[in-house]
Amino acid sequence: MESTKSGGGQNWSVRPEPYTDPDSVVLRRAYYAEVAGRYYHRTMTEAEIDEGLTVDFPDDDLVAPTGEFLVGRLGGEALACGGLRLLGPETAELTRVYVDPRTRGTGGGAAVIAALEDLAWSLGARRVILDTRSDLVEARGLYAKHGYDEIPAYNDSPYAEHWFGKQRP
Repeated sequence: MESTKSGGGQNWSVRPEPYTDPDSVVLRRAYYAEVAGRYYHRTMTEAEIDEGLTVDFPDDDLVAPTGEFLVGRLGGEALACGGLRLLGPETAELTRVYVDPRTRGTGGGAAVIAALEDLAWSLGARRVILDTRSDLVEARGLYAKHGYDEIPAYNDSPYAEHWFGKQRP
């Protein structure tokens, strides 16, 4: 499954790639460094990023048949990502949605979300849900722009402050 989306005058390609591939690892590290850095109000060390990705937020469930990790490329360069995990037979969760700050506003987030939704629907999900934090303003705006509505909390994550959902059209 590979999808190509245009946005902001740019053509993004999005496809599944193992979360352990080098480009995926770079994106996952950048994602964690940004979200953890915002949370703690400081730059994260390499050791903290390592620990966060292996202990606090492992991505080993982002593999078929219960999930997938997608990488978005612009001009062949890996600059966006997102994960999907099935939480039940009809519910999928978006996670690890990230766009390199240099390319925000060029359609990468939209392309990744569209590809994740297509994947969720193909796996039988009837709704997609996600959680995020108040300080991740860009993420909240992106989800709202793409039809996600705030829903009641579905988890008790200490890092979740907003929960969003979208029904299959």
